[in-house]
Amino acid sequence: MAQIIDGKLISAEKLTKLRQEVAEFVGAGNPIPHLTAVIVGEDPASQRYVRHKMVACKEVGISSETKWLPANTTQDELLQLIGQLNGDDNVSGVLVQLPVPEHIDERTICNAVAPEKDVDGFNEINMGRLALDMEGFVPATPLGVKALLEHSNIATHGRNAVVVGRSKNVSLPLAILMHSDGKNATKALDATVTICHRYTPPKELARHCRQADIIVVAVGKPGLITKDMVKPGACVIDVGITEITDEKTGKRKLVGDVDFEEVRQVAGHITPVPGGVGPMTVTMLMYNTLKAAKTQAASRLV
Repeated sequence: MAQIIDGKLISAEKLTKLRQEVAEFVGAGNPIPHLTAVIVGEDPASQRYVRHKMVACKEVGISSETKWLPANTTQDELLQLIGQLNGDDNVSGVLVQLPVPEHIDERTICNAVAPEKDVDGFNEINMGRLALDMEGFVPATPLGVKALLEHSNIATHGRNAVVVGRSKNVSLPLAILMHSDGKNATKALDATVTICHRYTPPKELARHCRQADIIVVAVGKPGLITKDMVKPGACVIDVGITEITDEKTGKRKLVGDVDFEEVRQVAGHITPVPGGVGPMTVTMLMYNTLKAAKTQAASRLV
């Protein structure tokens, strides 16, 4: 039976440490770090995610604000707001909650956030720095997965890892972070990484997964990873999250991409959904916001 990687517990420990670091930073005469989130439209999931982020800010001592914009906000109006936040010295970090409405181009918006305030790590400059193993902001979910692996003492150096999914905000930066050299700026994980996606034939997906010491799946397809696809003792990290109706109770519930009850019988370690990667994503956003505040404070002294 697999050991459960408790993201809630690990997140709580790291938030406690971050709270102390924020207090020390402010105690040294620096302004309180500030995060501004922008949400366009009324997507319930996006609203829920933003609320979780604001609660975490309060917990660690970071001030925060949410800008709620109507769904018919134009791209130019959103870009104007981002420009104002970029130029506001009182704002340490800026995030635009994704997805944005279809009439707004996501890549244009991500690139509009100033790299030094891009705590989501989605600006092309920060993505490029990650690819080149340079100092920058790493997207929070990949950073959270890395923290879970390290906290759980999961060996990655030279190990086979499979990343299922190829999204530009989660899977791709995660694959980069897992395979890059641990001696450089990102302190990456030195694994041998295979990326699978929607056009990977099912038989090939199963074959790759069975060879993996670590499987990370992030596609939003419940039950994709089954017991027969996991080699005994492997570590399985489930990033997927989908709301479904429980056939037994008729109630709505959240599930991941892994058949949890079956896979936990063969895996060595596994993350639950909810309570696995999700809490760590929020925690690493707090980490990035404090990092942004520290970098900006240092630049003002030059």
